[in-house]
Amino acid sequence: MFDIRPIVLVVGILLVTLGIAMLLPALYDAAVSNPDWKVFLASAVVTSFFGVSMALMTWGSAGTMTLKQAFVLVPAVWVALVTFGALPFLFSELQLSITDAFFESMSGITTTGSTVISGLDTTPPGLLLWRSLLQWLGGIGIIVMAVSILPILQVGGMQMFKVEAFDTPEKVLPSAAALAGSITVVYVSFTVLAAIALWAAGMSFFDGINHAMTTIATGGYSTRDASVGAFDSGLIHYIITAGMIFGSLPFVLYIQALRGKASPLFRDTQVQTFIGIILVATAAMVTYQMLQQPGVDVEERLRASIFNVVSILTGTGYATEDYGSWGPFASIVFFTLMFIGGCSGSTSCGLKIFRVQVITAVALSHLRRMIYPHGVFIPKYNRRAIPENVSASVMSFFFLFIACFGTLALLLTFTGLDPVTALSAAATSIANVGPGLGAEVGPSGNFAGLPDAAKWLMSLGMLLGRLELFTVLILLSPVFWRS
Repeated sequence: MFDIRPIVLVVGILLVTLGIAMLLPALYDAAVSNPDWKVFLASAVVTSFFGVSMALMTWGSAGTMTLKQAFVLVPAVWVALVTFGALPFLFSELQLSITDAFFESMSGITTTGSTVISGLDTTPPGLLLWRSLLQWLGGIGIIVMAVSILPILQVGGMQMFKVEAFDTPEKVLPSAAALAGSITVVYVSFTVLAAIALWAAGMSFFDGINHAMTTIATGGYSTRDASVGAFDSGLIHYIITAGMIFGSLPFVLYIQALRGKASPLFRDTQVQTFIGIILVATAAMVTYQMLQQPGVDVEERLRASIFNVVSILTGTGYATEDYGSWGPFASIVFFTLMFIGGCSGSTSCGLKIFRVQVITAVALSHLRRMIYPHGVFIPKYNRRAIPENVSASVMSFFFLFIACFGTLALLLTFTGLDPVTALSAAATSIANVGPGLGAEVGPSGNFAGLPDAAKWLMSLGMLLGRLELFTVLILLSPVFWRS
């Protein structure tokens, strides 16, 4: 019989953590005399009650986790956190519907950044802080999952990044807890440094801490309707650009660098390719805009281009201006960048750089075999041969990613969305980017006007994209439950 106790225990512990996190916006609202502090306090009590109850009922059962339980654990954790994370949105003075509250919470914890809340400039500060906390917690959660659980589950080629300490599923939890400590130190340090830099650049304390959390988490929730464009400061834009890049690099390499092994961070082909894409895409955007509008300020175009390129590539979703108005070439480039994402083991999303590299290496190797049938060509990643099971896993993930994107876009058209909005909404949800293209879901738009059915479909898309597809879809297979 399937034993759910280890899953319930982990979910319970994380719900307690979420409940404690709710006290922060409660305290802030109380400090500024906003009545929503009662909502956060009540939500914290309810969330912690369920979390403590679940943990006490199953205490001592975590060491027996199996591979099947690990597969169930991942989506169970995210769905539980999203559900309870929606409580403050549901009962706050904004009075969001169940659909909108769940959508906002899902977008936050999956670090997508799509929002249904308008009037952010006048939204109660506690809710703004809660949105940022959701993305910050979701960011660190996805890093731990990417370096501990997904390699064990062999999801989409992630077995390439298996840590030696995680030899078996039974070792995942204690080993992940040890590694999570080191990741947390790096994660918190980056957040604090980003906040200090933003304060020094002219942001207020509140805006600085919120944007620091959502920058490092590559989430993109802002405290302003105009996003980062509301801050007319080149220095702020460059600081956030750097923060998004730092959040999109492998955190395990940061830990190695702190232990005296900094060379892997610079020699890793995933990092090199990621930086290369940023440079090429930025150069293309600057050149295109200068050709379209001769005489424009080069520094201003460079700043806007690199900021928005990094924001979309990393899946952060910040915007300094409506890049959809830059022209058709820019729209196609940004639509393509949505799918790529950042590095594995980071807070970023999308296909991931390493999968793009593996697909490219396998394709080139196949082309060479067609030209030289008797030649031996071995695809490589990071100067090492790519195992066949990794190639097959990555190819399967890529096919499933495109299939889910197409299916989601088709279903969104059934809800009444036009084809462009449906394609853009499907891309931005499954790639966890945030803003899409077009007037309705673009950088200057808002998702509040979408039909409820579209919001639920997009919430499913966010979950699928954030949890690497297989960990969710495998639960629909009868074979999985019989095996």
